[in-house]
Amino acid sequence: MIIELTKENINEIDNSFINKEFLLDEFDNNPYAKVLLLKEDNKVIGYIYYSDIYERAEINQFEIEEIHRNSGKGNLLLKEMINRVNKDITLEVREDNLYAIKLYEKNGFIKKAIRKGYYNGIDGILMERKDSSK
Repeated sequence: MIIELTKENINEIDNSFINKEFLLDEFDNNPYAKVLLLKEDNKVIGYIYYSDIYERAEINQFEIEEIHRNSGKGNLLLKEMINRVNKDITLEVREDNLYAIKLYEKNGFIKKAIRKGYYNGIDGILMERKDSSK
């Protein structure tokens, strides 16, 4: 089950891998902040935090609990986000995060630029997915 997280239902977060205080701060200071939670057996197993900014969206954080990675659940959550925003989406990912890059490419994201050494010496890859309805 995928639900949208808001300040009003933030207690849906029951996992230590999600920083509830950080998200509360984002909701208070970023009017574009959106969070989708992926729940299984009434437990949060993943989330995607993004900014829905006018004509585009930007993925800020995307995490699936380690035990559920490479199970298709991250793909399910990403597809839900893509369908909800229905616009161009950008993101940045570490070049050594091969599973994430593969997932993004599978969902139509294209590498657009490199930020050399951005993550303590590891390059960051800027990716973009154009809205297919345009």
